[in-house]
Amino acid sequence: MTLSASSSSPDGEALDAYSNAVVTAARVAAPAVVHLEVRHDSPRGTRQGTGSGFFFTPDGLLLTNSHVVHGAREFQVSTQEGDRYSADLVGDDPDSDLAVLRVSVSVAPHVTLGSSAALQIGQLAIAIGSPLGFEHTVTAGVVSALGRSLRSSTGRLIENVIQTDAALNPGNSGGPLVNSSGAVIGVNTAIISGAQGICFATASDTAQWVLSEILKHGRVLRAWLGVAGTNAPVNRRLALYHALDIESGVRVQSVERGSPAASAGLESGDLIISYDQEPVTSVDRLQQALDSRRIDRACEIVCLRRGQRLVLTATAIERPRI
Repeated sequence: MTLSASSSSPDGEALDAYSNAVVTAARVAAPAVVHLEVRHDSPRGTRQGTGSGFFFTPDGLLLTNSHVVHGAREFQVSTQEGDRYSADLVGDDPDSDLAVLRVSVSVAPHVTLGSSAALQIGQLAIAIGSPLGFEHTVTAGVVSALGRSLRSSTGRLIENVIQTDAALNPGNSGGPLVNSSGAVIGVNTAIISGAQGICFATASDTAQWVLSEILKHGRVLRAWLGVAGTNAPVNRRLALYHALDIESGVRVQSVERGSPAASAGLESGDLIISYDQEPVTSVDRLQQALDSRRIDRACEIVCLRRGQRLVLTATAIERPRI
């Protein structure tokens, strides 16, 4: 008996459907993906770096990772057609590891930014980029997990990160993660070295908010108090005495001189448990509360100091540029 593979078999049909989905998505999204070359100046001389990016508007706006372009002075973009352009930095946000560049082109092939809110675990995820200098490489996998958190280079937490097993390499940074229709669901940002099949992308909903802030202000506005702290438990006896319904807060380690925190009277050793009527159970929760709505607005800080509950008033300012 002779056995032959046939596309009419169940396995063949499944493979064809999967392949067709990947091919279709790549055909839609790949023309918008670019290879980035950046040049940094340092006391040790000129340093070059590479990464990926993608056009999201027809007039030449492209999205990439902040860690690819941050601090660079020259940006070169290479398209799928082999064209090369100089680019200008519109703005970057190290806290979310996203950046926006502009290329002067008449019409650019661009992708649609989809919504990451409707993603489901197990959904097809396709990564496109230029790893290790090989342009427009396509890898496919699934959405492995949703709602992950990833620490950015600034120490701030990037929330609602997508975990995928679509293979990524360093050169994929800044490239799109797309669904089966070619719509962008995330921006590839990180891999865990030493682990197999664990890769991350900043969700497209986060990216849309960040890029709107960058296009409006040239940066993402965040509030700043000027305090360094660490997660710490609330003493159970004090929690009962003050009728607190939280088990942890932020222990102040230092307060910058002349900062809003110093003006408010915060001291080293204070345990912050609330900011602007929002519970503060960790450093990450405090960072989340310090958004643009709190800039130049007087807010109450509730803290515990030597067993006493204090209510202070702080007026946060815009976070200093990095």
